[in-house]
Amino acid sequence: MKISRILSTAVMALTLMLGTTAFAQKTKMVGGAAMYPTKNIIENAVNSKDHTTLVAAVKAAGLVETLEGKGPFTVFAPTNAAFDKLPKGTVETLLKPENKKMLQGILTYHVVSGKWSAADVAAAIKKGGGKAEVTTVQGGKLWFMMNGKDLWVQDEKGGKAKVTIADVNQSNGVIHVIDTVLMHK
Repeated sequence: MKISRILSTAVMALTLMLGTTAFAQKTKMVGGAAMYPTKNIIENAVNSKDHTTLVAAVKAAGLVETLEGKGPFTVFAPTNAAFDKLPKGTVETLLKPENKKMLQGILTYHVVSGKWSAADVAAAIKKGGGKAEVTTVQGGKLWFMMNGKDLWVQDEKGGKAKVTIADVNQSNGVIHVIDTVLMHK
């Protein structure tokens, strides 16, 4: 009887350990915060120190409810440093209430319907002979390509953003962190 209790306890401990390990593997760190796959895009993004500008922009654009929705969405999330690359005063101007429609257009240009993992994107690039085209929620086009092992996203103006953290899974999609703000025509 004592042996069965020991075995039972050992099995429970192993199950807990493996369960915790499996959960930890799905959780990624972004901007100093854990991004939990059980939370939605907004619930996770608000905790990232690297995405405070993006979160402020999403709020100003009135897109919080949308990105908390069922989805699934694939979001190419520019960091604060990416927004800092824009000409001085651009972010401040975009955050003004009178520029809400323009801001919505820029932000929805960073969103693709469906859940596109890095593996899905790589498969589409391979199928496309080195480049894959997708339509954004905004209606514009983005192109995916690889440079060595790095995944890149090209916008309609020819600008390129490197995916710096891929496959940050969310309950309603996936985030890929990028180093440049994408711009549409």
